[in-house]
Amino acid sequence: MDTPKPSGRDAGKTEVRIVADDRENAGGVIAALRELPGVDVEVRRLPCGDFLVGEQFTVERKTLRDFASSIIDGRVFRQASAIGRNPRRGVLVLEGSSADLPAVGVQREALQGALICVSVFLGMAVLRAHDPAETARLIVYLGRQAKAYAHGSHPRPGHRPKGRRARQLFLLQGLPRVGPERAARLLDRFGSVQAVATASAADLATVDGIGESIAARIRWALGAADAGDNPEKSEWSS
Repeated sequence: MDTPKPSGRDAGKTEVRIVADDRENAGGVIAALRELPGVDVEVRRLPCGDFLVGEQFTVERKTLRDFASSIIDGRVFRQASAIGRNPRRGVLVLEGSSADLPAVGVQREALQGALICVSVFLGMAVLRAHDPAETARLIVYLGRQAKAYAHGSHPRPGHRPKGRRARQLFLLQGLPRVGPERAARLLDRFGSVQAVATASAADLATVDGIGESIAARIRWALGAADAGDNPEKSEWSS
C-alpha cells in the first residue's frame, strides 16, 4: 500500500522516515502510520525494537497487557537492555488506558517498579498512548521534532510575549549573552530587530553592556551558516 502524499495544509510538513518491524503488522500502528501525511514507512525485520524513527530513535511499543506479561517473563528488561546497546535513543510507548489495568494481572506496584527500572536505570523515555492511532501520531511527532531540533528549532522556555516591542525583545534575547537589559538597549539604540541584525560589530560594541566580545558573538550568530568558528568556542579552547 502506497503512503499517501501530503496535501493541503499538511503539504509543507517535514517527511518522517520510519522503519517498522514486520511483526508489528497486526498491531494496527503500521496501518495508521500509512494514513498519515508526510510519512515514509518501510517494513522489515528489526534486530531490536518495533520502530526506527530516522537515525535518532528506537521505539518499543507495548500494550499494557503485553507490558505486564513482559514483566513476568523478564522480556521487557532484556529488550530495554538490547535497545540501550545501540546508538539510537530508546523510547517505550505504553498503549492503553487505566480501564485496562484490572485485566493485566500484575500489581500496580510491580508496573511502577518496572517503569522505574526501564526509564531511570535503563535510560528509555516512556510515552503513553490511548490506542494504535495515537501511537502512530506520537511516533510521527517524535520524528518531526527530532528534525526540528537538529536544525536548531527547539522551543525556548517561557511564555510567548504579545505586542510588537515585547516580541522584538524576545527575539533579541535569543542572541548570545543578550538578556532583557541588553536586548532593551539594542532595541533602543537601533530601533528594530532588522537594524540590529545588519549592524556591524563595531556599531554593536558601542552599546552599553555589549562590548567587542559580545558584539563578535552576535555577529557570528547572525552570520551565514558557514561563517566560521564560534568565538565562544575559541575562547573556551584558548
